[in-house]
Amino acid sequence: MNFKKYIPILEWLPSYKKEWFKGDLGAGLTVGIMLIPQGIAYAMIAGLPPIYGLYTAMIPQIVYAIFGTSRQLAVGPVAMDSLIVASGVAALAEIGSQHFIEFAILLAFMMGVLQVAFGFFKLGFLVNFLSRPVISGFTSAAALIIGLNQLKNLLGIQMDRDNGIHNLIMDAFKHISEINWLTFGIGVISIIILVFFKRLTTKVPAALIVVVLGILVVKLFKLDQYGVQILGEIPKGLPEFIIPKFEMSTLESLFPIALTLSFIGFLEAISVAKAIELKHDNYKVKPNQELIALGLGNIVGSFFQTYPGTGGLSRTAVNNQAGAKTPLAAIISGLVVGFTLLYLTPIFYYLPKSVLGAIIVVAVFGLLDFTVPRQLLNYSKRELIILNITLIVTATIGIKEGIFIGITLSLAMLIYRSTKPHVAILGQIPDTHFYRNVSRFEGLLKTSDELLILRFDAQIYFANVNYFKDKLEEFIAQKGEKLKLIIIDGESINSIDSSGVYMLKDLIKRYKSLHIEIVFSGMKGPVRDVLEKSGIMSNIGYTNCFMSIQEAVDSYNERKKNLETDYKFSNYIKQTNN
Repeated sequence: MNFKKYIPILEWLPSYKKEWFKGDLGAGLTVGIMLIPQGIAYAMIAGLPPIYGLYTAMIPQIVYAIFGTSRQLAVGPVAMDSLIVASGVAALAEIGSQHFIEFAILLAFMMGVLQVAFGFFKLGFLVNFLSRPVISGFTSAAALIIGLNQLKNLLGIQMDRDNGIHNLIMDAFKHISEINWLTFGIGVISIIILVFFKRLTTKVPAALIVVVLGILVVKLFKLDQYGVQILGEIPKGLPEFIIPKFEMSTLESLFPIALTLSFIGFLEAISVAKAIELKHDNYKVKPNQELIALGLGNIVGSFFQTYPGTGGLSRTAVNNQAGAKTPLAAIISGLVVGFTLLYLTPIFYYLPKSVLGAIIVVAVFGLLDFTVPRQLLNYSKRELIILNITLIVTATIGIKEGIFIGITLSLAMLIYRSTKPHVAILGQIPDTHFYRNVSRFEGLLKTSDELLILRFDAQIYFANVNYFKDKLEEFIAQKGEKLKLIIIDGESINSIDSSGVYMLKDLIKRYKSLHIEIVFSGMKGPVRDVLEKSGIMSNIGYTNCFMSIQEAVDSYNERKKNLETDYKFSNYIKQTNN
């Protein structure tokens, strides 16, 4: 058994080079420091106490370093998954309650089990059902929900957590007169620093700067006494080993959200890992192994009180830019978080919640996707509609509902397109053997009333056989009584099912009685196999299956010429006898 295939650390660790350590150490320290404010902030999004964000920033990435195939992916809590956790678990327990915490931890276990199962059975392809418009609409909606939920921290007002942007906006207006201007000022200044500091340098995490400044300002000027809300006490110490509580009713209730998280989390991680892989040529990211690594990170983490985590875009980019060469950087990041849990949590007592709100708002602003909608407006308005519906449903009704509606609409559009694929009548480019769509080169192609050359750009199966038949009859009617031969060009036909076979048999029989032949050209191997086994090939004759359209046309012209010669010879004999 090849253990290196399933435990990639056995591949890169024995060949580790000393010169890599400097890059791994620098990247590990940078990402570890970055993870501390992010972990705390994302735990707030998830509706959990800050300590659980730090647990999630530590355990899963150490496990991933052992089993993952990407050498730069930084695993931990992310904004999107945190929002899904909050929305899903809130339906079962009050946010922040002990039951809520237990369910969030159990959700990490369930998500991990599903991801490992998908990876083991090589089902990573299922994530392809999340089309780009669905992802774009869902992501933008999630960014809006996350951002608006931080208004209470940025403005210092009382607002109920909600997953509907209309409810959040109305609630904010109701409490607009209660704004704490000190809190608001700290939040705005933090956002400005976060935005502009990144432009100056990426070597020092901007989030760390605003955290340090926020703590110092509040502590020195005692702003907590003037209504500025602070984080308060964070428990000290490493997470304890606790077995999640398994109850069938809870498992059933959490399953839909766990399934959603398993797909979304994997999609986030694999897209980032693949993007970074392009910049390196010494390893290859393996999607199914990534599923197993992420899943094991969540499973092991759940026994140490973590909630669902995955690969983060910003952290991975920083990890790569800081010079990470191997997953040792992730292990170092985990150790930095562990050191913080042991000794540094009291430092965050005076951290203003408005600073965390600013970190979250700036982070999720990057999730707003304006590029895809603009592009779809130019070339695919149907997909733009799907994007907008996904966005609206997610932002107003719910996350699960938005994803479900988006996937359903995408599949419906796919099915609709396959039932009415592109069909073309072909004509010959003069003085060549090339044939093209006559509607695109109107008046420029050579055609004949005796020939109908048809190209069907899809598989022929039960859902489009009637469309194929109707279009063929329409084109035959246009040709009129002079039509003698139908050439079906099979270059774009990948497969034919039983419904397609019966339809072709009926057409061949029908038009044969009308003295119109049907022949095939350019059929692919698997399609030829179906035609052979179904008896269609022997029905039309093996000589009527051609490699190219030109061969079919030449064969017809040759037979026509021979018939004319035979006809002239017959008339000559008759005249001679007379």
